[in-house]
Amino acid sequence: MDKDTDVRADLRDAGIVLAAVTLAGVGLGLLWLWLAPRVPLVARDGSVFLVDTEGEAAVGADATFALLALGFGAASAAGVFFFRRRGGVLLVAALALGGVFASLLAWGVGTWLGPSRDVAERAREVGDGVQFDAYLELHAWGALLAWPVAAMVVHLALTALFGPRDPEPEWPPYPPESQDGDGSERA
Repeated sequence: MDKDTDVRADLRDAGIVLAAVTLAGVGLGLLWLWLAPRVPLVARDGSVFLVDTEGEAAVGADATFALLALGFGAASAAGVFFFRRRGGVLLVAALALGGVFASLLAWGVGTWLGPSRDVAERAREVGDGVQFDAYLELHAWGALLAWPVAAMVVHLALTALFGPRDPEPEWPPYPPESQDGDGSERA
C-alpha cells in the first residue's frame, strides 16, 4: 500500500468511528432518561416545592449519567480496538471527539425527551397537591467528559496489552572475550 491509500483508509476509519460513537450517544441519553432518579415536586397555593427537601435525586441523576458514560466509553474503546487493532492517531482522536459529541447528544436527548422544563405550566396541569417530576438536568458538567476519558484509558490499556508490537531491533552479536587457543582466558 502506498502512503496516500493508508491516509485515506485512516480517514475513512476515523470517520466511521466518529459517526458510530456519536450516534451511540442516543442510547446513553435514553438509558439516562430511563434510569436516572426523578426529583419529585408538588404544587401548593401557586408555588412549587420539593417533596423531599433533603433528597439526593438531582445528584443521583448526575451520577447515573457519569456511570453510564463510563460504561459506554469503555465499550466504545473496546469496539474500536477490535475494529482496528493497529490504531493510529486519527482513530484515537475520532474516538475521543466522538465521546464528547456522544455525551453532548446524550445530554440533549435526555433533557429533550424528559419531563417539561416549564415547571409552572406542569404544576398548573396536574393541580394543587399532586406530585410530578422535575425536568432532567445535568449539574455536574464534568460528567460530559466521562465517556471520552474512559474511552482513552481503556483504549490505551488494550493497546498496551494486546496491540501489535514494534519489531525488536537487530543487535550485533556481543564480541566474546578473547581467549587463548587452549580455551583459558587471558588476564
